Amino acid sequence: MVDQSIVAELAPKGVLRAAINLSNPLLVTGKADNGDPQGVSPDMAKAIADALGVKLQYVPFPSPGVLADAMARGEWDIGLIAEEPARAETIKFSPAYVEIEATYMVPAGSPFNSIDQVDSKGTRIAISARSAYDLYLTRTLKNAELVRAGGLGAAFDLFKNDKLDAIAGLRPALLEDVLKMPGATILPGQFTAVQQAIGCNPAGKAGAAFVRAFVEDAKTNGLIARLIAKHGVTGRLTVAAKVS
Repeated sequence: MVDQSIVAELAPKGVLRAAINLSNPLLVTGKADNGDPQGVSPDMAKAIADALGVKLQYVPFPSPGVLADAMARGEWDIGLIAEEPARAETIKFSPAYVEIEATYMVPAGSPFNSIDQVDSKGTRIAISARSAYDLYLTRTLKNAELVRAGGLGAAFDLFKNDKLDAIAGLRPALLEDVLKMPGATILPGQFTAVQQAIGCNPAGKAGAAFVRAFVEDAKTNGLIARLIAKHGVTGRLTVAAKVS
């Protein structure tokens, strides 16, 4: 049985409120009849609630940035969201449980054939605003300009309609988008791997330690691999490496 001090930190109202980012189609792949999200991240939240012995309430958000902001307002107890240094200033993250490659897609006739070439002066890159890879590129790009849109679909429309030089995104999503643009190419490799983790209130040290241990156990006991297979995202999500 889990120590009640841990339960008190993670589910102070007796129900674990799990924030779910609805904008990632790899982690949220469907919806139940009652409207609850379905997928790898909702199932991870359910597994944590079961381990704590409490009921679960999903708290859906349309984007990761909005989800992260809600931590300060006390709107959730755990948040399934990509770990990023900017977010870690206010959220305590577990190790990653899955990883997703992020790369670029370029249009037909592009002079770019490698990732390092994209960061050049005059290059405009469409991107989903406040995504984990947006935060990463905001820190690391030196020359190219990020042109932000509200979500993955809007970023693709911006890339296509405004004839931008590239679009940054998660490789699995770009593999679908590339089919919509004859001649477009996804560049090989990755500029980062988005680390999907579980965040909680940094004030709850015992609760954060419990979540960390849960995630590490879920990697080794096969839970995450089973959820990836269950929701049909094998080959698109990768179980993150265990932290030593």
